[in-house]
Amino acid sequence: MSRKTLKALFHMGAKEYKTEYESRYNDDDTIHLSVNIGENAAFICQTPEIYKQIISIERLDKAVDAVANTLPQLAISQFASKCLIDEILLTNNIEGVHSTRKEIGEILQDLSTHDKRNRFVGLVAKYAALEDDHTMSFKTCQDIRKVYDDIFYEEIKATDPENLPDGEMFRRSGVEVQSATQKVIHKGLSPESKIIDTMNQSLKVLNDDNIDIFIRIAIFHYLFGYIHPFYDGNGRTSRFISSYLLSRQLNPLIGFRLSYTVKENISKYYKAFDVCNDPHNKAELTPFVEMFLNIVEISLQQLLETLEEKKYKWEYYRQRIDSLPNAKKTDISYLYELLIQAALFSNIGISREEVLNELKLSENTVRSRLRLIPEELLIEKRQKGRKYYLLDLDVADKLFEES
Repeated sequence: MSRKTLKALFHMGAKEYKTEYESRYNDDDTIHLSVNIGENAAFICQTPEIYKQIISIERLDKAVDAVANTLPQLAISQFASKCLIDEILLTNNIEGVHSTRKEIGEILQDLSTHDKRNRFVGLVAKYAALEDDHTMSFKTCQDIRKVYDDIFYEEIKATDPENLPDGEMFRRSGVEVQSATQKVIHKGLSPESKIIDTMNQSLKVLNDDNIDIFIRIAIFHYLFGYIHPFYDGNGRTSRFISSYLLSRQLNPLIGFRLSYTVKENISKYYKAFDVCNDPHNKAELTPFVEMFLNIVEISLQQLLETLEEKKYKWEYYRQRIDSLPNAKKTDISYLYELLIQAALFSNIGISREEVLNELKLSENTVRSRLRLIPEELLIEKRQKGRKYYLLDLDVADKLFEES
């Protein structure tokens, strides 16, 4: 934040603390919310920094689209799945929940065969839906509860039923957020009637078209954490909702990058919550909005750089396919393309089924084509009874040097 927070001014004993608060609160460009943080009415100052961040986000999004549109659709789909797995790993990790790439990848392979009582199935299914045009509504408390139920209900019911929502819509009892040293850093709202009232007001803000959509997403992300409507799963539910909303405004890949960037900037993330929760900050949410938009900005910048790097490598290897063994034989050149894409963009490789679909050949013919790829060049993996293939790019590099 380019200027001092009200919390900082208070603790500095600054004489202008009260005057500065009134100036910010009463400014013509200030957004006033029908939500209280403690005893104070929440507000956001539309600072020059926020305007710059929104412009930067929109500019970066166009650049991401431009690069993504030059890459094969299969490669983008493979990359999305890889990012999805990383996103779930990190949103779990932020909450201290252990998971592995293999575990998430196996769930993602065939969601229809998984029991939602098993851990992470609901979470993987929800994130997987971001790749589709599936529309979700966030207008009522029932909408929030549905998302939570889809992600967590069956899993928690099977493993920790005491943590299921026990109120009309949310939790009935109080809940505390603790630091790693067991210090209470925040208490969620209570009783449930207050949770419901504040959530309804927060949803009105989220759906207020008079406020820029990126500011609304940031505000709602904060308010969800402040309300803390559930006993468990609040952080992951909130990050999913933000990911969904961002994926509908920006390149869909951004929906699989939020937790990655939050994890990288976790101290800044928690500090923004701490500042805005503090009574001395007088419910000014500007610090959180600026922090959140910065995270979106960083996410897009990193996504752009990653796609540009992969595009460069993709073009580099594709231009050299003809120098690979048997590349000029029927279908082998395109098979090499698929294997290179898998090495660059996927989490595990391209499945046998995908190879069959792309080459439009019988299984026996595809098997014969794969035999024309030297054993040292072809990496074969097996997961949950399925075969996956990719090209060993290190071996390919050595072949290019020798040719």
